Amino acid sequence: MSLTETVAEYLANISPEIATLLIAALPFGELRGALPIAITVFKLPILAAYFWSVAGNMLPVFFILWLIGPLSHWLSIRSKMVKNFFDWFFERTHKKTNSKIQQYGAIALVLFVAIPLPFTGAWTGSVAAYLFGIKKRVAMPLIYIGVLISGFIVSLLTVGAVSIF
Repeated sequence: MSLTETVAEYLANISPEIATLLIAALPFGELRGALPIAITVFKLPILAAYFWSVAGNMLPVFFILWLIGPLSHWLSIRSKMVKNFFDWFFERTHKKTNSKIQQYGAIALVLFVAIPLPFTGAWTGSVAAYLFGIKKRVAMPLIYIGVLISGFIVSLLTVGAVSIF
């Protein structure tokens, strides 16, 4: 059983909508995990599942974009272990996104967030926006568009898989 499914079972005591929102807000679940769970486990209608998954996935974006710089700096000067983590995480994110950002510019952020694969999505897209100096007021709608596209793709894949089985 995956970590996302374990969290989903733990959240079973709250409403399916709020559970979907919370799963989508987590970095290891995001929309890619929340949407299929909402449709298959919580039995939410597809539009409700889509809405709550997108809303939950976008919740942390605002905070990440506005707080990652000051927070990572503040924590890094207080802990060598935290500094090492941020150095590793920022380097990894930079490597994964650099060629795409250089080639396609800010639109690459939309594509990066829209592809529903591991280590892509709103969380990593927000970090990439910070690392490449994309202004917050530009990054926020680009990430939102990417999340909407990702939700559409995941919805199609989930509904297609459910109809097969």
